[in-house]
Amino acid sequence: MASRPDLQFELSFFESLHRRMPRDIRVASALAHIYTQSGQIDAGLKMDRKLVRLDPEDPTAHYNLACSLSLKGRPADAVNELRTAVSLGYQDFHWMQHDPDLQDLADYPGFLRLLDELEIG
Repeated sequence: MASRPDLQFELSFFESLHRRMPRDIRVASALAHIYTQSGQIDAGLKMDRKLVRLDPEDPTAHYNLACSLSLKGRPADAVNELRTAVSLGYQDFHWMQHDPDLQDLADYPGFLRLLDELEIG
């Protein structure tokens, strides 16, 4: 993980870009990642929701939203977003099973059912 000053610089930079280009998916995606990486889970969740609105067919956007929802302690919503991501083509099931952002879902019945359905549980 980058050091705190590096994250602060990146955060300021991408927030400035986002103010000028609020519909740029690359900027919003970078900003969502930096927010989450720096522990600003609410801000990351808000940006992930925006990314899903900007590109509702992007499986990675739905996957990242699921991660934010999991980090916020909303397992049912997280699993629903994971299901959407999979239905849109998300296929990195190994990472899904080991992603630290989804760690709180490890014993959640809905997540275990999803893994079973994907035959990776």
